[in-house]
Amino acid sequence: MADPFQVLILDNVSQNGLKRLPADSFACAKEVAQPDAILLRSADLHNVEIAKSVLAIGRAGSGTNNIPVAEMSRRGVPVFNAPGANANAVKELVLAGMLLAARNIGGAMKFVSALDPADAEMEKKVEGGKKTYAGYELAGHTLGVIGLGKIGCLVADAAIKLGMNVIGYDPEITIDAAWSLSAQVKKANSIGEVLKGSNFLTLHVPLVDATRQMINADSIAQMKHGAVLLNFSRDGVVDEAAVLAALESKQLSTYVCDFPSAHVNAHPQVIALPHLGASTREAEENCAMMVVDQVRDYLLDGNIVNSVNFPNVVMPRESAFRIAVANANVPNMVGQISTAMADAKLNIHNMMNKSKKDIAYTLVDVDSQVPKKVIDQIAKIEGVLMVRYLPQEN
Repeated sequence: MADPFQVLILDNVSQNGLKRLPADSFACAKEVAQPDAILLRSADLHNVEIAKSVLAIGRAGSGTNNIPVAEMSRRGVPVFNAPGANANAVKELVLAGMLLAARNIGGAMKFVSALDPADAEMEKKVEGGKKTYAGYELAGHTLGVIGLGKIGCLVADAAIKLGMNVIGYDPEITIDAAWSLSAQVKKANSIGEVLKGSNFLTLHVPLVDATRQMINADSIAQMKHGAVLLNFSRDGVVDEAAVLAALESKQLSTYVCDFPSAHVNAHPQVIALPHLGASTREAEENCAMMVVDQVRDYLLDGNIVNSVNFPNVVMPRESAFRIAVANANVPNMVGQISTAMADAKLNIHNMMNKSKKDIAYTLVDVDSQVPKKVIDQIAKIEGVLMVRYLPQEN
């Protein structure tokens, strides 16, 4: 029987997720010298040495900014995440953010907490002060949603049920997201169209070069006067200096975000929450279970689902003898891999190859045991990043 995979656990990954790793095949610990996989939540891996033994990294959440993805790609290591597992938690927090802004709830709570309960005039002061915090209802207002992934679609659907008009934009919307999106959502042709038509604007995009400071002085100038900006995506997609200037000029009435900072903290028109987006018991468990399943399936069978740097490749087992190859996405790699097996008189039973940007990944099921020299030969092909032999035990 093969030695169990060694899994390094960083942060408090849900135990209900870790229970999905069979004890006879996986050993989990918070200190592992030569881990086969790393499971984490928010631990920062950028300034630590990641052991050469690592075959996969799984983050129990959606963002992977705390993981050196490019370096892992060069090593042929897939980085997994859990997109959509925390979607309901984030959706509810976005709705709460809109209500906090529209009804001036934060200011009203501060007003009440400052009252002296022993003051005989307290009731009169409540009645006299409440007009300062009068707000407005969400129904009839327009919500703009930039990014129509799982979270964006759920937010759009919930807003419609609250009586809001919704306009959405996502140039890279997936087929699954398009199917789940309500027909009542108006599809915009540009970000500018969303900016100009929204009373509330919520962002649900990853932080990449194309989205960094996507909301800046120019984009805010296109928004409706007095609009509310909500950012439960990533702090870097918003130019905080531009937001603060817009709050001072009243171009924005409120900025609601999940990212406190030295710039926005304590500003009277900023509602900053302490990274609560996925901080629910349900979301933490969902994220852990999803990413654990993905890492387990990759280590045991080489299948890849929800990797940020590798293509999705899932091939049902048709043989006990499987080879997985990660390589640079260059011509003739599949031909060279096939030739190496043909020269060893190995019969290919089934094969699947897909690519994602600079990375390609191949699964090959063969009809008989694969000698080590064949694995070594494939590993020596220029451009091959990692080769794994995955025989299935009876």
